[in-house]
Amino acid sequence: MKIYVGLAIADSMFPESCQVERRVCPPPLVMKLLGPTEEGDTSEVINCCNVSHQATLQALKERYGIDLSSTIPPSPPKVSLQSGDVLLVLSVRGLARLTDRREYTSEEIALAHFSFGMWTVE
Repeated sequence: MKIYVGLAIADSMFPESCQVERRVCPPPLVMKLLGPTEEGDTSEVINCCNVSHQATLQALKERYGIDLSSTIPPSPPKVSLQSGDVLLVLSVRGLARLTDRREYTSEEIALAHFSFGMWTVE
């Protein structure tokens, strides 16, 4: 099983014909899925985040301790979900686009709304 993690979702990530299930993924489960693998776990975590979203990733780290910055690939991988794969979408609402600076303040992060969705291909 592959676990893809990103900040957005696109129709092209899914096979042409498939059944998908989306459910809310609470932060503790996100951290477990993205954390160190347990003995016998064969899942592979694939970071699909873009380096240009560093400030958003820093906000996730500050608010929940979810650190994806160290595993951002030089170029985002092509996501091609198959049966049994999971896509974790870490969405942030309420943070303005940064145009004149490179990071969010602690106050902005505290007021933002974070939601996590788990998309599973059946």
